Amino acid sequence: MAHCSAFTQPRYRQYFPASCFSTLAGWLMRFLFGWKAWELTHSALWVGVLAGAMLLPTIAFSPFFGIVSDRINPRNGLLVTIFMYGLVASITGIAGTLNLLSLPLLTALSIALGVVMSAHTPIRLALVPRLVKRQALPSAIGYNSVIFNISRVAGPAIGAWLITVVSVPYAFFLVTGLCIASIAVIASIKGIAKKDREKSLGFFSELRAGFAYAAQHPVIRLIFAFVLLNGFLGRTLLELLPALSGQLLNGTADTLATLSAAAGAGAIAGGLLVSRQGGSDKVLFRLVAINLVLSSLCLLSIQWLSGPREFTALVFILSLATSVSGIGSQALTQLTVEEAYRGRIISLWAMLAVGSPAIGAVAVGAMAQTWGFAVICAAIALVTLALLGILRLILRK
Repeated sequence: MAHCSAFTQPRYRQYFPASCFSTLAGWLMRFLFGWKAWELTHSALWVGVLAGAMLLPTIAFSPFFGIVSDRINPRNGLLVTIFMYGLVASITGIAGTLNLLSLPLLTALSIALGVVMSAHTPIRLALVPRLVKRQALPSAIGYNSVIFNISRVAGPAIGAWLITVVSVPYAFFLVTGLCIASIAVIASIKGIAKKDREKSLGFFSELRAGFAYAAQHPVIRLIFAFVLLNGFLGRTLLELLPALSGQLLNGTADTLATLSAAAGAGAIAGGLLVSRQGGSDKVLFRLVAINLVLSSLCLLSIQWLSGPREFTALVFILSLATSVSGIGSQALTQLTVEEAYRGRIISLWAMLAVGSPAIGAVAVGAMAQTWGFAVICAAIALVTLALLGILRLILRK
């Protein structure tokens, strides 16, 4: 199927600036919460606790909000979640201005932000297929990934500049402004009707139906297997860049900054690569599988690297391959799932995509303490290649 750019679709062109504003707002808030936690406590533990408070609701509540996104017009749902982003930012900014921003309040606001994020993700992902035709869906998902990865770099940079030039509370007010701009753009998008669906079965019945659909659908099962492999493979190692830099390279902060920049550039390149694909399932499956193999080969070669330049190049390739596999699996999920189950299934995809590298980072970090990263990376790569080989044999039969 030939490539079709998402920018040929009028609704996606309307939506694109809103996606830029809201994604940047999200990364700005995550940075500002972390900075404020450090400012209040000077404790790495508390910075980690607040990061976990923002992340855990995404893993815990995404399937529930997936049901909500199946019941509502995703455009209207997105207006609500972005409004809630702005509300959390405004409350934090006002509390900071009045010198009322204590650690307990900051923790409570972090949890609130995490809950909003867990609702925002499945609703946002459910909206994208309503904005473009099937052929342009991989392009839209690829461009959204590019926005995400650019914002992941730009958000902290802008946040640090704002803290230096103005103050933390005013930086939160800028987040509110970005949310208002995003709401204004999304509100102007017309013609997205509420889904036609059968009578509700009840909340938990629909949740069970979503899990059953995923378990019984062979293609969805295969896609989710790819998501887990990708999460435990390349994404886990990218989460552990600080430890990898220190143990394998005896690196400094500058070394880590260079590796992080290479990872960001690779992720952006991966998004652009997927954005050039058409809506062919076979092509996307092949692309995901090839890049899982490439990620495995990257991990296998770590033991033979001799310096920072080689390691930087490897991190770029690993990040590109991981990004292509992740974005490709999301596109395949969107192309495969029936409309009635879209919110629930894409929320499960998000839960696996977020949860697998988090669990993998803990497990690999613990094992690396004993056996070292080179041995663990080689073992993970070999296991992944073996599993991919088994999957290929099963699919041939």
